[in-house]
Amino acid sequence: DLYRKVFVFRKDPSDAYVVLRAELEQPLQNFTVCLRSYTDLTRPHSLFSYATKAQDNEILLFKPKPSEYRFYVGGKFVTFRIPEGRGDWEHVCASWESATGIAEFWLNGKPWPRKGLQRGYTVGAEAAILLGQEQDAFGGGFDVYNSFSGELADVHLWDTGLSPEKMRAAYQSLRLPPALLAWKSLSYEVKGDVVVKSRLRE
Repeated sequence: DLYRKVFVFRKDPSDAYVVLRAELEQPLQNFTVCLRSYTDLTRPHSLFSYATKAQDNEILLFKPKPSEYRFYVGGKFVTFRIPEGRGDWEHVCASWESATGIAEFWLNGKPWPRKGLQRGYTVGAEAAILLGQEQDAFGGGFDVYNSFSGELADVHLWDTGLSPEKMRAAYQSLRLPPALLAWKSLSYEVKGDVVVKSRLRE
């Protein structure tokens, strides 16, 4: 149970990462991924990387610069431009549904304009899911200059699109529906220089 805990990625650049294990019964037609990050990096960095053998950027949350997030599904991406952070925690949720190809992006409990991405696509179930590195091959192929340095917390993955109420609940750390990956019952393995610490503040 990682409640009120964080992963601290201590080095910059870093070869460290955290492997997450999810029980995926079948490919994903819909999903929502949420997490909280705290960093002073200005270079590109990966937050959440879900790769299959067929596609290394099956699901990817990537931040090329402080004013931008990229959300990948099946190797294609859409860009969400944001105001540059004030050096605080940022909570992001990204959701996608195959039927409409609609990609939603929420930052700190507020939705951004929706975009179109990979309508009709299916996300593979046999996945390597990593925090802190971007996979250029299944479970590997890292570029340290895309690595994450800082603190990560509240990682979740659902096989549904969350409602606006649940998106806001995720931001406020309220009760959430059962997830494929849930912060309070996370199955994970640390690889390299990552430390689990208590959150310094709310």
